[in-house]
Amino acid sequence: MKPVRKAVFPVAGLGTRFLPATKASPKEMLPVVDKPLIQYAVEEAVAAGVTDLIFIIGRNKRAIEDHFDSAPELEAVLEAKQKHELLDSVRNILPPHVNCIYIRQASPLGLGHAVLCAAPVVGDEPFAVLLADDLIDADVAVTRQLIQAAHAQNGSVIGVQEVPKQDTDKYGIVAAEPVDGRTEQITSIVEKPKPADAPSNLAVVGRYVLEPQIFEMLRRTQQGVGGEIQLTDAIAALLNERKVFAYRYEGTRYDCGSKAGFFEATVAIGRKYHGLTV
Repeated sequence: MKPVRKAVFPVAGLGTRFLPATKASPKEMLPVVDKPLIQYAVEEAVAAGVTDLIFIIGRNKRAIEDHFDSAPELEAVLEAKQKHELLDSVRNILPPHVNCIYIRQASPLGLGHAVLCAAPVVGDEPFAVLLADDLIDADVAVTRQLIQAAHAQNGSVIGVQEVPKQDTDKYGIVAAEPVDGRTEQITSIVEKPKPADAPSNLAVVGRYVLEPQIFEMLRRTQQGVGGEIQLTDAIAALLNERKVFAYRYEGTRYDCGSKAGFFEATVAIGRKYHGLTV
């Protein structure tokens, strides 16, 4: 398997759960303590060795581009006031060897369509997909864990965790057979099944390392749950041609797509890394 140097960040969603805060500002720019949500995902990808960051954006997402761009006026003010620590935090959001690429998703046709938008840039290489809604605190970046598993198995790998049986209709759910350690080979995958129909309680979270064959599967995929092109459906088709694996990652996931999860992440990250108390 080739090295994984590209990561896709689908960030075109409207963030309606956080209205009115997201009326003019992207949900991905909401801060968890002192960094926007998208920065945690980007830092995870960079820690995994990714050098090309591909953002799939929509309207009103300019703030994401600005965040990862230089800010000469702000830097000049901080330098003049000798606020060197803040200056470093602004200048070093991204290492100099990392590139940002922005692709517009013209219509909100689902996660699968967002990933397909990255095909011209990704080309014939394996790549990572990170959903910023899932903030995962881990000693070893979860994307790095998945990349290592993908190289060990020579196939696509999906991050998974067990969820309560009654919550299976909120996730993609896999059935899988043990391979070794934390790795299992997926035998089937279904998007948001009712608890009575779910093949297990092993749920897909927002981390993937995918082989480029997924793009052809996405081109063939019809609209599914919610009238959207589902990445889960394309992965189900990929199972017919390639082995796909589930990896039970080490780390703590916070569902920042919900207000409760966002609050939980803010409290936990504040306490652990900033010495804050609530």
